[in-house]
Amino acid sequence: MTDSAQRAAPAIADPAAHRSFGVTDVLLFMMAVIWGINFVVVKYATQVFNPVAFTGLRVGTAALFLLLVASARGRFALPRRDVIGLLMVGAIGNGLYQLFFVHGVARTRAGNAALIVAAAPAFIALFARVRGLERVKRLTLFGIALSMLGVGLVIAGSARPSNRQTTLLGSVLVFFGVLCWSVYTILLQPYTKRIDVFRLSAITMVGGAVPLLIASTPALAATDWSAVGRGGWLALFYSSVISMGVAYFFWYRGLRVLGPTRTAVYANLQPIIALLVAWAALGEIPTLFQGVGAATIVAGVFLTRT
Repeated sequence: MTDSAQRAAPAIADPAAHRSFGVTDVLLFMMAVIWGINFVVVKYATQVFNPVAFTGLRVGTAALFLLLVASARGRFALPRRDVIGLLMVGAIGNGLYQLFFVHGVARTRAGNAALIVAAAPAFIALFARVRGLERVKRLTLFGIALSMLGVGLVIAGSARPSNRQTTLLGSVLVFFGVLCWSVYTILLQPYTKRIDVFRLSAITMVGGAVPLLIASTPALAATDWSAVGRGGWLALFYSSVISMGVAYFFWYRGLRVLGPTRTAVYANLQPIIALLVAWAALGEIPTLFQGVGAATIVAGVFLTRT
């Protein structure tokens, strides 16, 4: 990486991009729909696969897909310093985050997970301010606090049994995943200004896949592949190639064009989509804690964006 001044300068998004609505916004909307549905897909998949095996298989499949796409475009070589940096950042965003996310979704309601993840823009805005990447106003700080309160309400509601199971542990794991994703987003943005999205996606995904595949080897070896079925394979394809491949391209484009805060705001749509799909597909009737938590989180993220 370059010196600190060079790192800070390109990390601030173009102000003109914040004032216009264009193709990048449309792609980010599509990303939000894909990721909203993915909560339910992962919930289903972890009932078919062992969660550890599924995490390794999911990230490994996504890494292979992204490597193939990046290689097909040519000019894959990067300076060793950038490769090492991206691998380390990827270990946080595509390793630790995915581990917390999949294990969390397996142990809580899909709606709870979606609501907690929806608070990510607030944490990203906070970390962006700490790193000096974006200017954060007092109203934004109030929005961050409001979003955190909403997360607290969702987690508190998770302590109450759902379908005879306490979902608190799962919600806490998803929250730790959100922290990992927020750090990942902030650390990644300087790279998005000088490295194309295809190489960026591939290398960071490999950074998460390698440790996860090593950790999940025993679970993969113990998997009864004949019992997976068509639904399990379709869930794997959607959650890896579509959710972590195609949608990630949209996410990285948003980071480069719009900056981390505005890009993250599209997460507002995820809980709405996830709650509706979980209600229809899994029979997860929205709870009072989810309703109040959702209103608080969305209000907080709205203030974060103003």
